[in-house]
Amino acid sequence: MTDQLGRLVFAFVEDHLKCQRGLRPASIRSYKESLRLFLQFAAKDKHCRITRLELADLTGERVRHFLQDLEQERGNGVRTRNQRLAALHTFFEYLAGREPYVLGEAQQIAAIPVKRWQPSETLYLERDEINALFAALPTDHPQALRDQALLRFLYNTGARVQEVADLRATHLELGSEPRVRLHGKGDKWRTCPLWTRTAGLMQDLLEQNWQRRHCNDAVFLARNGAPLTRFGIYKIVRRHTVKVVKKSADGKVQHTSPHVLRHTTAVHLLEAGVEVNVIRAWLGHVSLETTNRYAEITLRMKVDALRTCEPVWDSPAESHRKPVWRSNSELLQWLESL
Repeated sequence: MTDQLGRLVFAFVEDHLKCQRGLRPASIRSYKESLRLFLQFAAKDKHCRITRLELADLTGERVRHFLQDLEQERGNGVRTRNQRLAALHTFFEYLAGREPYVLGEAQQIAAIPVKRWQPSETLYLERDEINALFAALPTDHPQALRDQALLRFLYNTGARVQEVADLRATHLELGSEPRVRLHGKGDKWRTCPLWTRTAGLMQDLLEQNWQRRHCNDAVFLARNGAPLTRFGIYKIVRRHTVKVVKKSADGKVQHTSPHVLRHTTAVHLLEAGVEVNVIRAWLGHVSLETTNRYAEITLRMKVDALRTCEPVWDSPAESHRKPVWRSNSELLQWLESL
């Protein structure tokens, strides 16, 4: 990779993504992985070492071949392909602003469309399933309190798994009106209320771990005292929900994950009559369209809506009954006097 290209890639990640846009570490890792794969492909396609790549080698045609390689050779799905393309759109837009002669290639790449794809089925737990899950949580092992607090916190807040991994004691307010501040996507913060039961478990957990932690340390810790990672959280949820198995529309078995609990929170809030804009703020969605999809996945609400507009008659003959107001003589006389 030439010095010019190397400097631009470094500035894109360290300055543009981290400083200018303030992206979270997980998002930056995704951008870096997309760039790594593309640069490796470009070097292989040019039959040279990656250190020999030049800015002129990054062409629109090469990007199109890279996207084909992702699907055909690496076996990536459409969602992954679109994610890599979005990262390259951002990267080449940045390059065009730094090196104007790249503008033509950047315009070609910006014109490459994302592929349409069928969204995956949104799975969630019914209320009886979530109640059974909490009732079955063990209370007699060393990490019982942590696991109880973790699963209730996930369901209470609908937080993303990375938001839970990043949670610190200073983000919690466990007073008379308990709440938590969550650091979400796009470096945005939001506040969620906590149930009294959840707040009590969080307080007990902080007191239990006080001897081996500082106030700025993570709330959820592994056995060795290190902060739980997103993968550690996933394993805990999977372990306690091993009996809660859902099946997708195509018959495939789907295990419960932290994101399934997030979907569960959204659906249960919607079924409880919470306004969709409140749910959007609760979950930290940027677009209301993301939240609106939950209205499409709960059959129970559709059935209830159907019942509210169901005609009162029980047989076709009754559909032709005289309206009640036509039998009210006083009302008819008043109408005729108008």
